[in-house]
Amino acid sequence: MMVSRKKGPLYIQIKEILKDRILHGIYPINTNIPSEPQLEEEFNVSKITVRNAIKELVQEGYVEKKSGKGTKVIANVSIAKLSKGKRFTEILVEKGHNITKKIINVQMTKLPQESVLYSLFGEECLQIDRIYLLDHEPYIYFTHYILLHMSKEEIEDIQINSLYRFLEENNIRLESFQDEFTVSVAPDHISEVKSGKNTAVLKRIRRSSDEVGNVLEYSEGYYNTAKQNYIVTYNDSI
Repeated sequence: MMVSRKKGPLYIQIKEILKDRILHGIYPINTNIPSEPQLEEEFNVSKITVRNAIKELVQEGYVEKKSGKGTKVIANVSIAKLSKGKRFTEILVEKGHNITKKIINVQMTKLPQESVLYSLFGEECLQIDRIYLLDHEPYIYFTHYILLHMSKEEIEDIQINSLYRFLEENNIRLESFQDEFTVSVAPDHISEVKSGKNTAVLKRIRRSSDEVGNVLEYSEGYYNTAKQNYIVTYNDSI
């Protein structure tokens, strides 16, 4: 995977990539992340850059480094959460599942005037399609619509490991989230999460807003709950 100086310090980019892999079970707890020489080769960076990235992960409590034994993952729970409850993917990783994400498409999309999105974003917005793989099989298909304009050249240079980190890098700060759930037949182009023709799946619509209530991101997610139920946990009693 390539990192670019245009996107900030290289060691920070590498730290975030490694952390994302830890959070999604690619590097499980009590296993070692790749060695420093392997990471130097993968990211095409210097030894000091890799060491600084690992130092950051140690300070944040995700890994521990022991001389002669490599760098071991000791935690896979994110410190910063959308809410006091655990993220759904964190729950699955803690149960031993492997979660990986894949970007399917990124483009600027023209919005029809009669659509809900037009009333939120106007004539055009950024569209990102991505899929979550659960134990290497398609599980969730997300389509995100974002109030952000990017040129063709900028889109070609996009690398997204964490969507919300990508939004923050583009000065989009989300303060509140409203989720709506329904049962729906997934569109034909989202065949990956359908267990059969005309099979209904869980659909989640999310509206993400800034501190004054403006919707900056709208997403639709289709979940193959035949493979795994959607789980929500809460720490505080209601």
